Amino acid sequence: MALLYMWIESPIGPLRLVGGDAGLAGILWEKQDPAESGFELDRVNDRHPVLRQAARELREYFSGERQEFSVPLDFTGTEFQNKVWHALQSIPFGETRSYGELAAQIGAPKASRAVGAANGRNPIPIILPCHRVIGSSGSLTGFGGGLPMKKQLLAHEQTRDQLALALD
Repeated sequence: MALLYMWIESPIGPLRLVGGDAGLAGILWEKQDPAESGFELDRVNDRHPVLRQAARELREYFSGERQEFSVPLDFTGTEFQNKVWHALQSIPFGETRSYGELAAQIGAPKASRAVGAANGRNPIPIILPCHRVIGSSGSLTGFGGGLPMKKQLLAHEQTRDQLALALD
């Protein structure tokens, strides 16, 4: 099924919001190819209620006014990916979890690498907060938007201030 999309400006660059009546299906970085992410896009629609709600909630998040999202989500993946993506939603704003902790949480304590792979395929970054997952040593590891962006998102959540417009 083809999905609708709209672009929004954000402090971390343009984001393409993808979704339809069932909910938000994806948030893509500016240079991310929708087809490589498994999305078949139909047309731009900046008036669709789900996309508008996602845009509003992301703006509130970036301005420091929102810590939790309520936009309906419509993501699909393998059974394992879905477990990981649902577990991401349980990580509170301003906190982090290691890949190992997330693996244990979903009942697969030896699957931290598989959790990392599923995290890397997260279709809805920021809202499904994969940036809150770190290495067991506390180190920042992979992020689709790049490590400087991950660092900035984590810093934003620690200070609860408006996200700076420029990346380090």
